[in-house]
Amino acid sequence: MILCIDIGNTQLYAGVFKDGKISVRFRMSSVKGKSSDEIGIFLTSALREKGIEPSQIGKISACTVVPEVVHALKGACIKYFKKEAFFVDVGTKTGLKIKYKNPAEVGADRIANAMAAIEQFPEKNLIIVDFGTATTFDAISYNKDYLGGIIIPGVKLSMTSLYTNTSKLPPVEIKEPAQVVGRTTVESIQSGLYFGQIGMISYFVDKITKEVFPNSDVLVIGTGGMSNLFFKESLFHVHEPDLILLGLKRALELNC
Repeated sequence: MILCIDIGNTQLYAGVFKDGKISVRFRMSSVKGKSSDEIGIFLTSALREKGIEPSQIGKISACTVVPEVVHALKGACIKYFKKEAFFVDVGTKTGLKIKYKNPAEVGADRIANAMAAIEQFPEKNLIIVDFGTATTFDAISYNKDYLGGIIIPGVKLSMTSLYTNTSKLPPVEIKEPAQVVGRTTVESIQSGLYFGQIGMISYFVDKITKEVFPNSDVLVIGTGGMSNLFFKESLFHVHEPDLILLGLKRALELNC
């Protein structure tokens, strides 16, 4: 079995592959500041709750955009799984041609997403929209050129910014509003968050398509923790919430 772990700014997302397919998934809130023991105990407990003993894990693949948790995660894997985790990082074989001015700046999560996308949808122009702490856009050409992308605040981050930087605006549940025009402060914030995200995504997908894929077919892939909320809005052609886990598995296959 292969354990794949993605640690973002707000949560850890993990899954186990058995016979090439994802058998279980689980999440944990932010691991910033947590020790290797805290991470290791969570991982082993989560696996056991799903009927998997830690000793059944043969390999571990991981990525993170939070450098300060790398040491703790490495320690947790060695102590609790007796395995050294493989990390997607600079120098990882990807199968992509990175066209960023400085390839080292591209987040490991974005690279893993792109690796999965070119494997799942070969010889297609791709736009990946990842709904995480930030909402990111990645453009990959049919010949595996990683062309770059866009980063904007995610819907949760936008909500947090509103209530932490204003005196009277409260935190709200993020959900689809019944109508665009809110009739309470809460409804107005929910409308702005939800429809504002939709508007930005539609605009950026259109701009990317016209700029780098003119007169070409493009497949838009939606992924990330908040992607379920927006799936029915026809913002993307394919919804693949496990794209990051598939990418981590692919990275392990290419490099180990």
